[in-house]
Amino acid sequence: MKLLKSLLITGLAALSMAALAQEATIRKNLTERLPNLPPIDEISKTPMPGIFEVRVNQSDLFYTDAEGNYLIQGSMIDTKARVDLTEQRVEKLTAIAFKDLPLKDAFTIVRGNGKRKMAVFEDPNCGYCKRFERDLLKIDNVTVHVFLYPILSADSGEKSRNIWCAKDKGKTFIDWMVRDVAPPSATCDAAAVARNFEFGKKARITGTPTIIFANGTRVPGAIGAEQIEKQLAEAKP
Repeated sequence: MKLLKSLLITGLAALSMAALAQEATIRKNLTERLPNLPPIDEISKTPMPGIFEVRVNQSDLFYTDAEGNYLIQGSMIDTKARVDLTEQRVEKLTAIAFKDLPLKDAFTIVRGNGKRKMAVFEDPNCGYCKRFERDLLKIDNVTVHVFLYPILSADSGEKSRNIWCAKDKGKTFIDWMVRDVAPPSATCDAAAVARNFEFGKKARITGTPTIIFANGTRVPGAIGAEQIEKQLAEAKP
């Protein structure tokens, strides 16, 4: 029994050393041959034999062979399960825990008892955001944390500042998004808007609206009231 255990430990150690050596080979060859490739964060096996995932910039993915002789950019699809494995991996890497959201840089809109919670990143000039806000008016008993995220134009930044600096941020925001009442010009320390932009870039929030529910589920794009209700019902802080 002791001999079997010893052999097992030795075998596992050998496999581990081989894996480290293989990773070192891939890392060395890619780094030397592709000097413009960002620093490699991680190299790991994929479900496809002989193919390895190369992760850079926290969540950018490439694929390579065991020697780093070839580099592939694109999606890996599991044809049996009909699943985009690359998309799944990126979603996992960019997941945002609700507790980790910088809520101090958002303002809140509370309806009813406010027990259910959600957050949304929105550009004031985003037409889909305006449609989403009209549907959101139908939802009761919810607290919405709104992150101003001006990514469409310079005017988006100006409107975001005016909304953030308004005496009643929530009312000014809804007046503009739902009723087309332009936010009055206002000035204040609007550094929160700039921080939202940096946070969103790091979290790969590339479009608006992007909705995050209390269970961490991220939904890119506008969804209707029925879908909002469904996500809120499934979300558990």
